[in-house]
Formats: sequence, structure tokens, C-alpha cells
Amino acid sequence: MLSRASKYAILSTLYLAEHASKEKKMSVKAIANSINVPSPFLAKLFQQLVKCNIISSTKGPNGGFYLTIENENKTVCDIIEEIDGTNKLDDCFLGLAKCDGNNPCPVHFIVEPFKKKIFGKFRDQTIKEFANEVEAQGSVLFLSGLAVKK
Repeated sequence: MLSRASKYAILSTLYLAEHASKEKKMSVKAIANSINVPSPFLAKLFQQLVKCNIISSTKGPNGGFYLTIENENKTVCDIIEEIDGTNKLDDCFLGLAKCDGNNPCPVHFIVEPFKKKIFGKFRDQTIKEFANEVEAQGSVLFLSGLAVKK
């Protein structure tokens, strides 16, 4: 349902929410190493996320990436829409070009309630709220089987 780019963008933004601040900025390389994501790919994603004001950055010797209060008030849905576009949320789980309630794919009615629930949560919670929930539940941020220590 989500592109690899969206997954990386969500993961890295939540990582920033937990580990960075205006006083403690992080480099792309440090984040990429921590979450096992290719650094050049993450750098391009971060350019896009900074441009649309989902994350912030400062250049220079003490530069790096972080989230402001304004960034923290964006949603995971904002990230998905910026990276994949608004149509990604409505795409068929199996990738069929035409799938809806009137023309369902074989798993449409199984997947649709799940999609509504998860994307509703992505729309209704800010990045800060989502990151706080991840931490409170003891969840780990991981990709490709590599757990990220909090």
C-alpha cells in the first residue's frame, strides 16, 4: 500500500521525533545508519520533507535535521501525501487499476476496514502524538529486521 519512500520517510520522521531537537540535530548519515536505510536515498527524501515543512534543517557545523513544534503537528498522512501523493491512500491492496466497493478485488472487503482504520489514525494523530504512542507502548522502530534502540 505504501511505497518504500513513504515507509522510509515515516520511519525517519518518527526517529527524529524521538531522538532529535533544535538543540540536538541529527545528520542524515546517523539516521540512515540507525534505521538501516540507504543514506543517499534518505538525503533526497529529507530534501523533499524540508521543502514541504514536515521536518526542519540547519546548515553548518552544528547543522542537521530536527522537528519544530510546527513539524510535530503535521501528521503521518501529510508525509504519505507528500511522498506518494493523495491517491496512494485509495490504491487497491493487490495493485489493480480498478478496485472499489462496486468493482472489488478478491481481498477488497477484507482489507478496506484495515485501510480505513490505519489511515484514519495517520490522519487524526500528529507526528508528536504518534511518536509518543510508539514510545509509550514500548514499540521499536525497525526496518529489514534491524531493531532501533530508543
